Amino acid sequence: MFGNNRGGFLASIPPVTKNLIIINLIVWLSEALFPRFSDTLIRVLGLHLISASNFNPVQIVTYMFLHSPSSPLHVLFNMFTLWMFGSTLERIWGSKRFFAFYFICGIGAAIVQEIVWGLSWSHEYVSGIARLNGLTYDNMKAVVDSAVASGDADFLSAIASFKNQMVTIGASGAVYGLLLGYAFVFPDQPLYLFFIPVPIKAKYMMIGYGVLEFFLGVGGNDMIAHFAHLGGMLFGLAILLYWKNKGTLRGGRFY
Repeated sequence: MFGNNRGGFLASIPPVTKNLIIINLIVWLSEALFPRFSDTLIRVLGLHLISASNFNPVQIVTYMFLHSPSSPLHVLFNMFTLWMFGSTLERIWGSKRFFAFYFICGIGAAIVQEIVWGLSWSHEYVSGIARLNGLTYDNMKAVVDSAVASGDADFLSAIASFKNQMVTIGASGAVYGLLLGYAFVFPDQPLYLFFIPVPIKAKYMMIGYGVLEFFLGVGGNDMIAHFAHLGGMLFGLAILLYWKNKGTLRGGRFY
């Protein structure tokens, strides 16, 4: 796809990186221009909790191509990072290896997000309705457990609705894997954070990102899937360590 550009900026971007950017931007523009279509896309293709009625296995891939239509910074940051670091890695690794790494990181991010949801959704549900009803967590949990055990239709419907509202979208998990990949290949390369004019070596910046994402994820005070970001880095780390052990971190056979 889009592989026959001659000359100009697009032609300088390796094919997989270029096509990923183009697809993501086309999907985001479609979401932004057609809000109803966006709602449908997110409901059908966004990553849902595995036990939710809206879950579909293809979502572990398709969620990577969706971004919030109301937040252009989300998609622009991801695509800028994909271009900046992905282009370099694709030139070094080759398109096949880069393609595999990107999607394994993205799928790994989805798997970790599912695990975190599976461990936390019940607590979040009970905590939320406990606050609404002015009850303690333990009292509300006893009410919910009793209602579920008795097959209370209203509670079961409310739980099903809550599960379907848990959605993750975006390429961030895969992109964080790329950031880690860059730090492995160029550990001492100086990088700059926005508004901080002091260079930081790539390896230290990635350690900082990982620690920050962990504590933000534990805090759980925003709508960002921090553990998905960590999941992308975790799966990426496993591949990178394997390649390093095989002596193919900078190219060659990747299996």
